[in-house]
Amino acid sequence: MRNRLKLVTERWIRQLWQLGHADDVDELHTPGFCDHSPGGGRAGDNDGFKQGIREFYLAFPDFYTIIEDLVIDLDCNQVAVRWSATGTHRGPYLGVPATGRSLRFTGIEILTVSGDRVAERWGEWDLASLLAQLDRPVLS
Repeated sequence: MRNRLKLVTERWIRQLWQLGHADDVDELHTPGFCDHSPGGGRAGDNDGFKQGIREFYLAFPDFYTIIEDLVIDLDCNQVAVRWSATGTHRGPYLGVPATGRSLRFTGIEILTVSGDRVAERWGEWDLASLLAQLDRPVLS
């Protein structure tokens, strides 16, 4: 069970946050997937998640995530992932035109796994750091 949860999570990171394959969402997520942290006014479903990945990779085409820590809770079928990522700002993002800057930031994802798919996601990114690197003031 532990190995299955780890493999599902590693595949999720690889396909979506290392390769940017937004079309793999339907294969990686359950049909009733719920994103509890969709951001950007997007829907918290599979279509909203795909939209978010596409928008992100338009802004950061070389975006790449590294898993720093992975913690598994077998009782809840959940996996927590602490990650770091890099990317070059090549397209507009959060109202900021492309700067050409290489950025590095971090975040945490909590995934609930059902079978071999992700059913729920909670995500927190270090938005303040990202905005500072884009020279955009942090909104209060």
